[in-house]
Amino acid sequence: MDYEKLRKKMVEEQIIARGIKDKRVIKAFYKVERHLFVPLHIRESSYGDFPLPIGEGQTISQPYMVALMTECLRLKGDEKILEIGTGSGYQTAILAELSKEVHSIERIETLANKAKQILEELGYKNVKIYVGDGTLGLPKEAPFDRIIVTAAGSLIPPPLIDQLKKEGIMVIPLGGAFSQVLTILEKKEEGIVKEEVCGCVFVPLVGKYGA
Repeated sequence: MDYEKLRKKMVEEQIIARGIKDKRVIKAFYKVERHLFVPLHIRESSYGDFPLPIGEGQTISQPYMVALMTECLRLKGDEKILEIGTGSGYQTAILAELSKEVHSIERIETLANKAKQILEELGYKNVKIYVGDGTLGLPKEAPFDRIIVTAAGSLIPPPLIDQLKKEGIMVIPLGGAFSQVLTILEKKEEGIVKEEVCGCVFVPLVGKYGA
């Protein structure tokens, strides 16, 4: 299986063709080997245009959605990011390519350990994985320049708003089980400014302030 060829095709047909323009984001998608984050028995589907199961009822998101959420964060390279929902670690690796440091929380220990192992093997030194309730954020590491939530809830968890820096950006899917909207939140002096991006489907955000 020529994964490099499949990855190039994925970037060109699923990401660039759909309007992702951030050159740094595109470069990260060319580089990060998605198939390494996908279970062995479905690895041949790694670069397909759809989410894939990674065990424990969780998924690795469709490549375009990962790219879109990443572009919405408007990363320059010096940010401290909080990621809620490590999952496979693929989104984490993309973020690590594009920022100063990534703190990622996963509630399912087996997934967290697997992601941590892969990220360590790939040599990422600017990532820390935590096991816990992502809706509570990470007070000891706050504040964060950016927060990305890779599961959907009907409300924005208040601790995440508190832990976002002024002028910081959060990207989160908001809505119920079957209808969600990818939303960008900016923390301004006058309050939270919302921008709706598009419809999406994510697994539910589980935790104290979850779905």
